[in-house]
Amino acid sequence: MMLFLQAPQGAWADSDDPPEEQEVTDFYFGGIVTNDDEPVAGVTMTIEGNGFDAETVTDAEGRWRLYVPEKETYVLTIDESTLPDGVIVDPTLLAEGIQPMQGTSGSFEVEFGLTGSKIINLFLGAGERVTTSFFDQFVERVINGLNFGLLLALASIGVSLIFGTTGLTNFAHAEMVTFGAIIAVALGVGLQIPMWLTIPIVIIVGGAFGWALDAGLWKPLRRKGIGLVQLMIVSIGLSLAVRYLYQFLMGGGTVQLPDAGAPKIQILGPIRLSVIDMMSMGISIVVIVAVAFWLLRTRVGKATRAISDNPGLAAASGINVDGVIRTVWIISAALAALAGILWGYFRPGVRWDMGVHILLLIFAAVTLGGLGTAFGALIGSIIVGLLVEVSTLWMPSDLKYVGALAVLILILLVRPQGILGRKERLG
Repeated sequence: MMLFLQAPQGAWADSDDPPEEQEVTDFYFGGIVTNDDEPVAGVTMTIEGNGFDAETVTDAEGRWRLYVPEKETYVLTIDESTLPDGVIVDPTLLAEGIQPMQGTSGSFEVEFGLTGSKIINLFLGAGERVTTSFFDQFVERVINGLNFGLLLALASIGVSLIFGTTGLTNFAHAEMVTFGAIIAVALGVGLQIPMWLTIPIVIIVGGAFGWALDAGLWKPLRRKGIGLVQLMIVSIGLSLAVRYLYQFLMGGGTVQLPDAGAPKIQILGPIRLSVIDMMSMGISIVVIVAVAFWLLRTRVGKATRAISDNPGLAAASGINVDGVIRTVWIISAALAALAGILWGYFRPGVRWDMGVHILLLIFAAVTLGGLGTAFGALIGSIIVGLLVEVSTLWMPSDLKYVGALAVLILILLVRPQGILGRKERLG
C-alpha cells in the first residue's frame, strides 16, 4: 500500500455531509482508501493525539473523514484487521518524508499544512503486517513515563516547597508552568532566540515572576493573618484570572516550540528517543540534583527544611522566615517555568491552558510522596509519570490520568501520610 498526502481534488473532503457521531470542527483529515483502483469499504481509521481520539469507518466509496479540535500533530492508524487479507502499507511506495511509525505498518504521524484540512489518500498493496511486541511497547512507555515523571517532578517539587513553608495549596501553580512555556514561545519563536539561551532566560524570568507574586500578593496576605482556606480560594481566583489573561494574549490555538517535531533515534533495542527527549531528561536530572544539593547542603536550604518541620521554632531560633519563603517562591516559580518548557515539548505544543492539564497530576504526585516533602514529590512524580504512560497498554489513552489518580487513592488508603510523609496526630 502506498500513502500520498494530496490536496483535495474531488474527494469526500469537499462534501457537506460530515461523518456520523463526530463533532464537526474547522480541522479534519480525510481521504479515500482504494485497492487496485477499487474503493475499499469498512476500513476502520482512528486519529489520536494531544488528549484527543476519534474513529470512523470508510463508506461504500472508500471515503473517510476525521475531525480534530485543533491544528496539531496526530497519529493516524489504519486498523489492518479491517483490510483485505494480505494487504498492508508498503514503506517503499510511500510519499517522500512519510514512514510508518516504529514497529508498525499502519500508523503514521500526520500534520496539517497551511489550511485546516489534510487529504490522505490510501492506496493498498500486498505485504506482511508488522506488529510491536508487548515487551517493546512496555519498554517504550516506561521511557516515556520516566521523561514525563521527571518534568512533572520539577513542578511538583515547587508545590511541595511552597506547601511545606507556608501551608498553601497553590492552584495557581499551573499558570506558573504555563508562564514558562509562553515566555519560551515569545523568545524562541517570536524573537527566534536559540533555545540554549532561551531556557536560562525563561528560568530567570520565571523566578522574577515568583518574586513578584510573593511580594505583591502572598506576603501582604500572610501579614494580615489570612487563613489557609481563604488563601487557597485566592489562589483559585488568581489561577482563573491569569489563565484567561493568557488566552486573551495568545489566543486559543497551539504554538509549537522550535524543533518540537524532532525525529526519534534508535538508542538500544526498542528504546527510541529524540534529541529533545534526551535533553529534557538530562536537564531535569541536573536541576533536580541541584535542588537536592541546595536543600541538604546550603544554609537557606537547611532553613527551608527547618521551617517545613516547625515554623514557630525556626523563627524563634533566628531564621528569617519571610526571607526563606521569598526564596522558596523564586525557586518554585523558576522550576515551574522550566517544567513549562519541557511540558511544551512533551505534549507537544504550547496552549493558554496547558498547565491546568497536569495540575491534578502535580497534586497527586505531591500527595503520594508526602505533603511538604520535596524528595517525596520527586518519588511521587516518577510513580505518577510511569503509571500514566504504562497504563495506556491496557486502557484508552484518554483515561490514563484516571488510572494514576485511582492508584493514588489506593496507596493513600494503605499509607495516608504518603510515601515519605510523617504521621500527624489530630487534636
